Amino acid sequence: MTDFRQLPDLALRTLGGGVVWANDEAFAARENLITPGPAVFDRATFGHKGKVYDGWETRRRREPGHDEAIIRLGAPGVVSGVVLDTSWFTGNYPPEAAVDGLAVDGHPTVADLLTDDGWEPLLPRTAIKGDTENVFAVTSDRRVTHVRLRIHPDGGVARLRVHGEALPDLRLLDALGTVDLAAIENGGRVVGCSNLFYSSPNNLLVPGPPRSMGEGWETARRRDDGNDWVEVALTGESVITVAEVDTSYFLHNAPGSAALRGRRGDGEWFDLVPRTALQPDTRHRFALAADAARPATHVRLDIFPDGGMGRLRMHGRLTPEGRAELDRRWSGAR
Repeated sequence: MTDFRQLPDLALRTLGGGVVWANDEAFAARENLITPGPAVFDRATFGHKGKVYDGWETRRRREPGHDEAIIRLGAPGVVSGVVLDTSWFTGNYPPEAAVDGLAVDGHPTVADLLTDDGWEPLLPRTAIKGDTENVFAVTSDRRVTHVRLRIHPDGGVARLRVHGEALPDLRLLDALGTVDLAAIENGGRVVGCSNLFYSSPNNLLVPGPPRSMGEGWETARRRDDGNDWVEVALTGESVITVAEVDTSYFLHNAPGSAALRGRRGDGEWFDLVPRTALQPDTRHRFALAADAARPATHVRLDIFPDGGMGRLRMHGRLTPEGRAELDRRWSGAR
């Protein structure tokens, strides 16, 4: 993908991300940084701390230094770009900011993160603008589990987006056995899509069940004879045993039918689930036939003709070749 913003936001709250610490949040809470969706603003809303902002805002500094927040990524991985969104912050945004990354095993405490000397720059101290999506590509091949946002000297940031490719812990995948190999948190990623008019196809691959129609992928209404589709690269070469196509909350705009195909590398597509009628607002599960249990690196979901889908799950196991490739990527990113 040429625009890194089409890659999933690894820090997103719905992926399990969390803002674990900030040195100051006098005006607006740090947790707002990773809230899904754009920041909202009401000019008339004031609270006990002043103007209510949908973002993270620190007090005015009267001494040297800077403010910072630490974010645990919901899906650790390799960062391709960051977006520092200062929407609605006009006279109170930080003129400069920087982002650092850290890779740490386990579940570190805040004290561990504050004293760790392994932080590496992802975005050096850089000028940013107010009321703007400040977009920065990142050149890094290192896997990170946490990022640190530093603002100089103080002010407000509405959202921090950390786009990249998840790189899961191979030890966890081995221990879990059969896993969802399309899930973002396990390294799955969208590599092609016919239409994202209403929402991103990345929504198909996030953890947990959808809680509304807005948490899925929905296309525009087709006025031709074609159909919509999404292509997903799996964690690695895998054998899929159970596929799940979930139309939950799509009542009058679910696809009429769907088909799933797989392929290995650049090879020919083969059927996983032949074109099958779908029900609205339903979680469909398909046990794959033995002749469909062929190694695949990619899957393609075709929906007919258009509509919305809540989730796509592809449960299976890595092949020995897939495991070896993931091990190589894991070792090279540490």
